[in-house]
Amino acid sequence: MEFLYLIASLVIVITIHEFSHAWTAFKLGDPTAKFEGRVSLNPLKHLDPIGTLMMFLVHIGWGKPVPVNPSYFKNRHRDEALTALAGPLSNLILAVLIAIPLKYFGDRMFDQVFLFLNILMDISIILFAFNMLPFPPLDGSKFLGWLIPHKYKPKYDLYLQNGTLYFLIFLVTDRFLLLRIFGFSFLSEFIGVIYTFVKTAIFLGT
Repeated sequence: MEFLYLIASLVIVITIHEFSHAWTAFKLGDPTAKFEGRVSLNPLKHLDPIGTLMMFLVHIGWGKPVPVNPSYFKNRHRDEALTALAGPLSNLILAVLIAIPLKYFGDRMFDQVFLFLNILMDISIILFAFNMLPFPPLDGSKFLGWLIPHKYKPKYDLYLQNGTLYFLIFLVTDRFLLLRIFGFSFLSEFIGVIYTFVKTAIFLGT
């Protein structure tokens, strides 16, 4: 049952994440995602075939990237950053909304409902943390680009062009060098710290 809850949670969280990218881009003037039917909460519009298969195989998946044409934006760097931030932020908001009934009515819920909501909240927080890493194609890299001083923008844009390669190197190093040899994973530690901080803050603040 937990496996089914995990898959359902991934579908929900990824759908909301990608919808938020598409909706924000549309509101900021870019109709590209709207024309492709991505401003929708229909999971079929957002699920990537390989990403969906990976949900069942390794319990980690991803959605189809939302098409964005920055030329439509009035303020390119700002609006690209806001569009990128919309996905992770939607996951954080979802986690906060789920925490409210868990905190105040958790002891009166059916066990299976309580379990599902906890899994959904955890997946939301983890996806938020993961996507805020500053590596392309993750959203954190685009949001960070907004904060880079103007004189460094060309160098950062070059980094974005090659950043996916850096991200793959980071993952391989983290999984096969740090973890296997030293028993330490930067990725796991980063997500763990963010997860603990966010979950603690959510329950203290709701």
